[in-house]
Amino acid sequence: MQVPFVDLKAQYRTIRGEVQRAIDESLESMDLLLGPNVRGFEVEFAAYCGAQHAIGVANGTDALYLALRACGIGQGDEVITVSHSFIATAEAIVQLGAIPVYVDVDPETYTLDPSKLQAAIGPRARAIIPVHLYGQMADMDAIMPIARQHGLVVIEDACQAHGAQIHGRRAGSIGDAAAFSFYMGKNLGAYGDAGAVTTNSKAIAECVRVLRDHGSSRKYHHEEMGINSRLDELQAAVLRIKLRRLDEWNGQRQAHAEVYARLLEDVDVRLPVTRPGLTHVFHLYVVQTENRDEVRRALGDLGVASGVHYPIPIHRQTASQGVGRVAGSLRVTEMLSKRILSLPMYSELEQAQLSYVADHLRSVCNRKGLAVVS
Repeated sequence: MQVPFVDLKAQYRTIRGEVQRAIDESLESMDLLLGPNVRGFEVEFAAYCGAQHAIGVANGTDALYLALRACGIGQGDEVITVSHSFIATAEAIVQLGAIPVYVDVDPETYTLDPSKLQAAIGPRARAIIPVHLYGQMADMDAIMPIARQHGLVVIEDACQAHGAQIHGRRAGSIGDAAAFSFYMGKNLGAYGDAGAVTTNSKAIAECVRVLRDHGSSRKYHHEEMGINSRLDELQAAVLRIKLRRLDEWNGQRQAHAEVYARLLEDVDVRLPVTRPGLTHVFHLYVVQTENRDEVRRALGDLGVASGVHYPIPIHRQTASQGVGRVAGSLRVTEMLSKRILSLPMYSELEQAQLSYVADHLRSVCNRKGLAVVS
């Protein structure tokens, strides 16, 4: 048996007819730029997140950049975030001339550790980007009061947390703004690149709308130098169809995670932890193991695809040399980069595939006598 890490074709087969009709309708109208599907998706996604506004943009990296810029972040400002994330989190900061300041993550949830924030806040600090990682939100209940105490802007990096909740509030509804990616492999994925900014601030929303369209609020009238980051109408059509199924698909991911947890309870691996009060939507199912690379190679030989998110922390990337600073120890971040392993996770996984993955992870660990983090 072959178990892919993700199977986009399996999901497409369930919605093929609806997607093809929606694309045909868009092409028949030829209203392809910031048209009815973009406007409709913005209203629907804002309502889904529990936010007042959603603004469609070209991708998740632009969403981070535009959210930061709309919140006034610029040259020399410090933005506190984590190094255990995709590099886009830092890219958006650096593109504005701001300075990323890295703090460590919680050893159980892998999201920003609020206890590390106070020591990282200096006189140039202007914002915090908590990353909602792998499908679970950062501890916003702890982060927001610290941010408000120090007058800091909070931008949620919600690119992996579509539908995740903390005490009933969804990702994208709590910070000053939030950035979402709809990259094709995400829980809510387009067929290519796409993104959105959500916010409860009318001023921030209006600023993002202008900036995404060359700094223009009406054609050929440019209030400032913006960028070209308009959500494609065809991608918006796809996203509207998928959004209606997102809760169902997230529920399937959660059910798969429960199966994994049951099947792996006798395997000496560290399983994902969901904090009380949070709803984890399992964009990724991440375990910890020593000898991670050996385990991954052995699983691959048995037909089980896997991933590593992320093998090199942002602060250790070549592109980061001389850029930003580290606030305190990043011990947990460094440890995770050596031990995390992402198992196959997508809504269309079948019971036989889940069992196959678990059985072979067990056999690999037992056969090689690989000690695993406990």
